[in-house]
Amino acid sequence: MKWTSEQRNVTIAAYLGWTLDAFDFFLMVFVFKDIATEFHTKIPEVAFALTLTLAMRPVGALLFGRLADKFGRRPTLMVNIACYSVLELLSGLAPNLFTLLVLRALFGIAMGGEWGVGSALTMETIPARARGSVSGLLQAGYPSGYLLASIVFGVLYQYVGWRGMFFVGVVPALLVLYIRRSVPESPAWKTMEQRRQARPGLLATLQKNWTLSIYAIILMTAFNFFSHGTQDLYPTFLREQHHFDPHTVSLITITLNIGAILGGLFFGTISERIGRRRAICIAALIALPVLPLWAFSSGAVLLALGAFLMQISVQGAWGVVPVYLNEISPDEIRATFPGFVYQLGNLIASVNATTQASFAASHDNNYALALAVVCGTASVVIAILILFGRERRGIDMTRSAEEISTTA
Repeated sequence: MKWTSEQRNVTIAAYLGWTLDAFDFFLMVFVFKDIATEFHTKIPEVAFALTLTLAMRPVGALLFGRLADKFGRRPTLMVNIACYSVLELLSGLAPNLFTLLVLRALFGIAMGGEWGVGSALTMETIPARARGSVSGLLQAGYPSGYLLASIVFGVLYQYVGWRGMFFVGVVPALLVLYIRRSVPESPAWKTMEQRRQARPGLLATLQKNWTLSIYAIILMTAFNFFSHGTQDLYPTFLREQHHFDPHTVSLITITLNIGAILGGLFFGTISERIGRRRAICIAALIALPVLPLWAFSSGAVLLALGAFLMQISVQGAWGVVPVYLNEISPDEIRATFPGFVYQLGNLIASVNATTQASFAASHDNNYALALAVVCGTASVVIAILILFGRERRGIDMTRSAEEISTTA
């Protein structure tokens, strides 16, 4: 399989875009306790920032997705990355909790746009046979961002404090320069643009595909409970329930993110052979036998092993999501549909961090039970739901776009 330099550059840019987006998001999960102390409040009140970020992501997916469908994937992605980088910097300057919550809500809009635009640009550009492995790579950007945040927390936190962690988050803005210089526009989008005629709008297309839309939203709700339910409060679980120091917390989260990256790459690649749905089902069910070790063991080594295996499952299932959603998406709204249904699932699951933190606080800081209930339930729901989905592995997106443009 021969790749062009443009295809490689698109893949690199999309991977880094999601990596750095996740990096900016996860920087906050390490410093809930510090923010609560400075603003004289409790951790659940600070964790509400995650709820706001996740709740606003559908707005970003819709806004930036529509811009990408109208004006192109490439320029929209550049604006998107610049927005979330600046908002991360401003978060470090917040004078009080209210301002921080507003900034994290705005950050959620910017964060919500990147995934759908970046994945559409990539899946429409790369060779069809590479989609599975590239899907795993793109989704590995999420744990890669978490891994970077873990390293920054372990290395820099003691010197820069929680505000300095946010200042570091402005670095992704440099990616805009790389995209401007090296990344071409999607061939499928250019095809539709060249043959542009009056086509159905977003609402008309969603109505025409209403069963697919509802199914995808429910599926992505379960997926978001699966990921956020196992990741967002895990550092807090390690600090509050096990009283580990920042260095140990950093090492454990680095370990779990290595597992997440490996899981995404493996199951994304294997989905080319066994199918998208089967790969997702197998990966999701791995969580069940791993759950006791992950949530209820004691000692840093066993917890790190459990976290490593758990994220192989979680991000293994997620590793197939970018290609799966892009392949089942209506061609007319491919930059909007995957990101929009993904982020609507995020909206419904946005209560997770606050709910888990409140549950733990009311049960003598028992974060383990809160994590286990969400993880086990989401694993089973995903494994069942995915069996009812479509399988469109290997669809020719450029040819499909040409057919849409011709028949419009």
